Amino acid sequence: MNVSPDPVASSETVAPTWSPRGWLVWGLGAVAVLALVLSVLLWQRLGRMQEQLARQSQDAGQQSLEAKAWAKQAQDTVKDNAARLTLIEGRLGEVALQRGQLEDLIQSLSRSRDENLVVDMEAGLRLAQQQAQLTGSTEPSLATLKSAQQRLQRAAQPRLAPVERAVEKDLERLRSLQTPDIPGLLIRLDEGVAQIDALVLANQSPAPGALAAREAQPKPSAWPSWWSQGVQQVLGPLSDLVRISRVNAPEALLLSPEQSFFLRENLKLKLLNARLGLLARQYDAVRVDLTQTAAGIKKYADPQSRKTQQLLQLLEQAQQQLQKGESPRLDASLAALATAAAGR
Repeated sequence: MNVSPDPVASSETVAPTWSPRGWLVWGLGAVAVLALVLSVLLWQRLGRMQEQLARQSQDAGQQSLEAKAWAKQAQDTVKDNAARLTLIEGRLGEVALQRGQLEDLIQSLSRSRDENLVVDMEAGLRLAQQQAQLTGSTEPSLATLKSAQQRLQRAAQPRLAPVERAVEKDLERLRSLQTPDIPGLLIRLDEGVAQIDALVLANQSPAPGALAAREAQPKPSAWPSWWSQGVQQVLGPLSDLVRISRVNAPEALLLSPEQSFFLRENLKLKLLNARLGLLARQYDAVRVDLTQTAAGIKKYADPQSRKTQQLLQLLEQAQQQLQKGESPRLDASLAALATAAAGR
């Protein structure tokens, strides 16, 4: 008889039994495997790190070499630049010195040009003043002042500004200056020369015509006319012998006929000399001659004579006209030019 096996018993026989020791062995094995795996991974990582460090060290070495090369090149460049800078500074010093010398030369040329301009204008103004004194005309002075003004405006130098103002002042003064009537004065002097011959001197007796005119004047009298005429016929010759008149200069009565002639000629020469001075535009000399002529007439001529009064009036009118004939002078411009020349 076949006996079938018990399923429960067979299952109990097949199933292994796990003991704590087995679990420990398996745990230690797993830990060992895990440690081995981790060691391998760590070793690989360390290898990669070493390779990376080696590459970085190699790169750092190359960079250090390159840095040294660049530093050497930079040092050479600095030395080269320093040498160039020294050379440039030397050349810059030379250029600055040349520039200073050039500026001094330009200033010297400018001062020389200004000095030449001042000297030229001063000479021109003095020559124009002499021409104006000789001709009595303001045209030479005006033309020279206008030319000087234009030259100063073209020069445009601040140090010559006072000269320009002085030139403008002289221009305005000359434009407003009045010139004397030379032809009219010459005519008056000619009339004066002609009147000297008819001048009545203090030592001369009245002319017969003047006595006749004086006697012909009717005189009021309380006596009858026939009695007055008889008295005049008797006293007339006596009045010719004695004449009473006022004389300011006693020496005028002591003139002889010859001296009277030379006196008239001397007065004529004075007026002719004044005429020549007027033509030469020597107004000061003309004034002196006219003053001396008037003084001689007042001293030696009869002040009561109408011819004497007319001649003195003519000389006075000539003196008044000469007051307008001042010689044109350029004192302001010449003084400014002298100051500018002294300030160089």
